[in-house]
Amino acid sequence: MWNQIATQIAQTTGKPFEITDRRSVSGGCINQGYSITDGEQTYFVKTNEASQIEMFEAEALGLKQMHQTQTIRVPQPICCGVRDRASFIAMEWLEFGRGDSQSWEAMGRNLAALHKTVGSDRFGWDRNNTIGSTPQINTWTSDWSEFFAEHRIGYQLRLAKRRGGSFPDISKVVAAVRDILADWQPQPSLVHGDLWSGNAACTTDGEPVILDPATYWGDRETDIAMTELFGGFPAAFYRGYNQAWQLDGGYQERKTPYNLYHILNHFNLFGGGYGSQASRAIDSLLR
Repeated sequence: MWNQIATQIAQTTGKPFEITDRRSVSGGCINQGYSITDGEQTYFVKTNEASQIEMFEAEALGLKQMHQTQTIRVPQPICCGVRDRASFIAMEWLEFGRGDSQSWEAMGRNLAALHKTVGSDRFGWDRNNTIGSTPQINTWTSDWSEFFAEHRIGYQLRLAKRRGGSFPDISKVVAAVRDILADWQPQPSLVHGDLWSGNAACTTDGEPVILDPATYWGDRETDIAMTELFGGFPAAFYRGYNQAWQLDGGYQERKTPYNLYHILNHFNLFGGGYGSQASRAIDSLLR
């Protein structure tokens, strides 16, 4: 498999490449990650079962779209495919460091620039992708409240019910989310879609990077809300973002349904205490 991957990388880049060293690195909760090198060129490769190739194809497309905006650094995808019953994606290797307050301010400013990118008058994407390994439905929709209530919360609740989740009637929760967002029609922004602290980093030179996207055109606030969900980003990030594009009034109310989507997804992926966390969020929506 690895010789075949090396050959595909060489064919794509137009540069000879033969692997002289391969080591396991973090690939996230879903995939296996590897660093491969020929001593001069190094690439990051994620692998999974062959059936997951569409996940990698969508990730490559999302990275390319974000890279084309020239607003915020993302790992550039090289190629993806299926070899020896395994799917893979290869991308540029980035050396990460700690980053300082200036790096995180720049992260906020650059993310705001990404969100300001004009490219769609509707919400969704050209294809479905994944959030973790869960399918993410991106059917084009002109109304934001309809899109988020049905394709985000409704879909996750239906999955949760099949997985034994004990939550209130799906139609009631979907209606509550639709009501909260009913008078809110944001500009469609190209969003990362899965922006927690594990998917944001800084290079050793201090340049901010976002990775592992679940891209679509949506409300920019969904990205900001998720940065607050699992530990939060440094204060400098929010300072930089708001200096570039101040959040609108009502964000604090919208943040609850936006983060409910990710909590439900974590329940569907991992179970455990995410079920009670989702229940508390749903209770606050239904009050």
